[in-house]
Amino acid sequence: MTVRHAIPAIYQYREFAAAGGLMSYGTSETEYYRLVGTYAGRVLKGDKPADLPVQQSTKDELFLNLKTAKALGITVPLPL
Repeated sequence: MTVRHAIPAIYQYREFAAAGGLMSYGTSETEYYRLVGTYAGRVLKGDKPADLPVQQSTKDELFLNLKTAKALGITVPLPL
């Protein structure tokens, strides 16, 4: 929809950019699910959820859809 109206859009999740959005920037979904699995494993081993430390993903991803950029007439610098 954004390509049809020539509106560049930035999304949080890579899947939206892969489906036609211009770009996405946010935490890695893989890293997020790895952290969830770690928490679940510790709870299943008997740790109390209230005793577990708060963790935040430290890995961010920038994903550019070059096909959409070209359709919108946007030139992407080579370092990206």
